[in-house]
Amino acid sequence: MKKISEKSIERLILYRRILGNLLTENQSKIFSHQLSRLTDVTSAQIRRDLMVTGYSGSPVHGYDVEALLKSICDYIDTPGDQGVAIFGLGHLGRSVMGYFNTRQPRLKIKAAFDTDPDKVNRVLHGIRCYRTDQAKDIIETQNISVGILAVPQRIAQDVATLMVNSGITGILNYAPTRLELPPQIYVENRDMILAVEKVAYYSKKNNT
Repeated sequence: MKKISEKSIERLILYRRILGNLLTENQSKIFSHQLSRLTDVTSAQIRRDLMVTGYSGSPVHGYDVEALLKSICDYIDTPGDQGVAIFGLGHLGRSVMGYFNTRQPRLKIKAAFDTDPDKVNRVLHGIRCYRTDQAKDIIETQNISVGILAVPQRIAQDVATLMVNSGITGILNYAPTRLELPPQIYVENRDMILAVEKVAYYSKKNNT
């Protein structure tokens, strides 16, 4: 597979979301300039991104929405379902868990982990919660490779290390801290406080 940048992957995921919405609205064709308006990505960049997926449709006659959606899915998804585990079932963890499985059918949260005895062995949103020290066995059994980290900052590094030692190779990190992990582990940080502060700054700037 040709190497592709993180930004290109993000754009392909955005195209997929929009195409999925168009398909539910029974729209069968879309032109690159229309997709450009919906994504704020130039038509030329869209065409370059789509070439990577191997899609052979014609931008002159419009892209077939269903075929293009399949091409993007085949490129960015692994065959079959990909297992996800979530660590931490506080307010944030439960919210993520409740939202997640309805949005991406090829990615499934298969297990949750927490240290709170009131949460362990319960089924929340159709997902069983296990003790954190059971992670290695469950992750191996369920063939899970992706982890969502939604624990307090003070324990984030220890839990992330446990995740990696249990077989997780990609982590979505909601804890407001940088993780020290092996270079082959992909980490995507989502610091919500930082994001809100950034929005607040630009809101103030645009009103001065």
